[in-house]
Amino acid sequence: MQSTSERPSPRTREALGLFAGLPDRYDLMAELLSLGQNRRWQRFLVEQIDTPPGARILDVATGTAAVAIMLTDRGQGSVIGLDQSAPMIQAGARAVERAALRPRVALLLGKGERLPFADCAFDAVTFTYLLRYTDDPGATLVELNRVLRPGGMLGGMEFHVPRGALPRRLWWLYTRIGLPTAGRLVSRSWYEVGRFLGPSIEDFYRRYPLERQLALWRAAGVPQPQVRVMSLGGAVVIWGRKGHESSAFA
Repeated sequence: MQSTSERPSPRTREALGLFAGLPDRYDLMAELLSLGQNRRWQRFLVEQIDTPPGARILDVATGTAAVAIMLTDRGQGSVIGLDQSAPMIQAGARAVERAALRPRVALLLGKGERLPFADCAFDAVTFTYLLRYTDDPGATLVELNRVLRPGGMLGGMEFHVPRGALPRRLWWLYTRIGLPTAGRLVSRSWYEVGRFLGPSIEDFYRRYPLERQLALWRAAGVPQPQVRVMSLGGAVVIWGRKGHESSAFA
């Protein structure tokens, strides 16, 4: 868990400020701004997480706990949801209460880059929209894998940038014009999100194209990551099993 004396990095401060005003309408707006695809992406991620009965699962960047709730809906043991944003954790707690899922879902304030758990503590680890907000995605993947038992499932979902010329042009127009316009109709906070997302996603994929992301997964200890690019390139889901031997933990 993040120490109260720790000074967050500029990237962390930006993420915390961005999400501070979003929780009350987050799930609805995530669906609207993704043109109804966000839940579909989440469901696909959850479907890849194959765990034994009674599994212990960690969901990082849990936000409003949507993926954590989906995991328990599939009967997959107990879930700890972790997020660095206190307002998002509070919104997630309300969602868990509405779903009557306590104590199967527990929520915790903390950072994916420094997890407050022992090595090999979980049967599966999931995350959504996490890596763009970290200073070192490769080190973050190593930390996520650290708390995963050998043979356990790691799965993540991120936004993506379409590769074809026409899809990419349409994506650019939507993220630069459509998202800010839609956000402005709701609130100042959502306008800022709409204005931020397109450049943020594009910058991340300039620095970490999909091939490099897969290489980071392998270096972190997932030797055979699988990938599915979804919705004409709007999102990507990556998943795989932790190896029994990994140079990341040698």
